[in-house]
Amino acid sequence: MHLLAKRFEGEKDILFIEDRGPKILQFKNLKKYENVLTHCFTTRLGGVSKDECFSLNLGFNRNDKPENVFKNYKLVADCMNIDIESFVFSNQIHDNKIKYIDYSDRGKGLTRESDIKGYDALITDQKGITLVTFYADCVPVFFYDPEKEIIALSHSGWRGTVKEIAAEVINEMVTKFNCKVEEIIVSIGPSIGKCCFEVGEEVYEEFIKTLPWSIQHCCTGAENGKWNIDLKAVIKNTLINCGVVSKNISVTGICTKCNKDVFFSHRGDNGRTGSMIALMQMK
Repeated sequence: MHLLAKRFEGEKDILFIEDRGPKILQFKNLKKYENVLTHCFTTRLGGVSKDECFSLNLGFNRNDKPENVFKNYKLVADCMNIDIESFVFSNQIHDNKIKYIDYSDRGKGLTRESDIKGYDALITDQKGITLVTFYADCVPVFFYDPEKEIIALSHSGWRGTVKEIAAEVINEMVTKFNCKVEEIIVSIGPSIGKCCFEVGEEVYEEFIKTLPWSIQHCCTGAENGKWNIDLKAVIKNTLINCGVVSKNISVTGICTKCNKDVFFSHRGDNGRTGSMIALMQMK
């Protein structure tokens, strides 16, 4: 058994790929469609970046050399057997807006300038497009409808979680693409866990004011008066409220801050860190 697979062997819904250079993970509920679907979530391991961005940094806005970041993308593209020209980025702003991506957008953000600004979720019904979203503690959410052949990714920080970006994606899939909500498969990836996502009263109040039911996913520490919030549980609750079937939702229990040697963590690294990516493409 490889090192990461052994370390996280309690995570039964994910698989680690450790023998292709970049160390990545995949979700079993999506991998069963691998004949038509490519996806992964990267770790911080298996790249060429140095120091605080060691080693598989995929964010050009980090304290890293652009040539190192581009080499890391080449490594990931080769690992996943996808065309580097197919990647499409946005400049995430912690909101809940969704951008439809078509074939003409290929390469935006990586191999050419991007005009895709202000979106935290990307969606497409076209093949050969690699959707990419960025992470260093926030929650990656993968969406796939195998019947209608629709894919989407959402970047869900606490603000996006309160604004229910996951519900916005489900609504887009249903209203724009005629998806049946009971057919949609969702994977929720590694992010900061309830154990480490400690916030002040103002953030807690935002959650229970906007999403009263989310109080069940919050707890307070008697010693410091701070609140711990389970973002992944809130997102799963949002999805179920939308009608997504519970058995179609995979939730990874890995906390990025607790495992900052394997994953980039904004909180764990005090802001001096790199970026991981979620990627998804229909073949």
